[in-house]
Amino acid sequence: MQLTTAPPKSGRLSELGFITLLLLPGLALLVCVVLYPLLRSLASAFFTESLVFPGVEWAGFQNIADVLADGFGELLLQTLIFTVGATLFPFLIGFALALVLNERFRGSRLLRGVFLIPWLLPGVVVSFLWMWIFDANYGVLNGLLLQSGVLDSPVPWLFQTDTARGALIIAKTWNSFPWIMVMLLAGLQTVPKELHEAAMVDGAGAVRRFLTVTWPHVRGVAGLVLLLEFIWNFQHFDTIFVLTGGGPAGTTATFATEVYDTAFKGFDLGHAGALGLLWMALLMILVVVYVRFSERGEKQNA
Repeated sequence: MQLTTAPPKSGRLSELGFITLLLLPGLALLVCVVLYPLLRSLASAFFTESLVFPGVEWAGFQNIADVLADGFGELLLQTLIFTVGATLFPFLIGFALALVLNERFRGSRLLRGVFLIPWLLPGVVVSFLWMWIFDANYGVLNGLLLQSGVLDSPVPWLFQTDTARGALIIAKTWNSFPWIMVMLLAGLQTVPKELHEAAMVDGAGAVRRFLTVTWPHVRGVAGLVLLLEFIWNFQHFDTIFVLTGGGPAGTTATFATEVYDTAFKGFDLGHAGALGLLWMALLMILVVVYVRFSERGEKQNA
């Protein structure tokens, strides 16, 4: 009769234990820094809660109803104006620069590095830079326009609705176009040169080569870039907060600035949570679109 003995314990971690050990710090950080604050903020949408007065009272869906009735459509429109403008203009500039830099010429590598500088700067630094440029009293823009005779008196760019919106979009465009340029340039470099040469032999001009050769190869990358930039701009905060603070008279306010103002200036956590809940619901729609678009691109490449 043969006896079987259990294998001796080596004192080593199993593969599952090692994976768990690696995941624990990240999971703990995710729960403490992201998940708990998010759930706590969303839960406040169903309570009457203030930063000034103690106590919490159940409110049900009243906060959400109040937010929807109190200029929610106008706030959504203002957010979309900024989001669309701050997505479309840097995309066009970044795409144009990517097409130029994709051509081999002297100094192209240096230009790539120079164009990346706005993207490397922190958003707050960029915001203060453009606030100085658009300042009504000592701003560079007013100084140049006054000296050239275009203006007779300084213009308060950040204190007029139309010019304030344009200033925000310009500042965000300057900060965003480099990463779009880099992404599209990477996509352009995957286009086989043989296709361009064959199109040239067939007599295709630059526009026709772009439409029939270049665009079909980069439209997937371009679509993902547009979706990502749209999602990021839909929740953008620092540029708007520093340059206009949502003014003048709330005409440049977005979901990001309105949640901040409601919670930390109005001290109303219930309404801020309700606004954040609706904001997150809209963001989830954009995320679903992004995931579906990504999956479709993966299936086409498979």
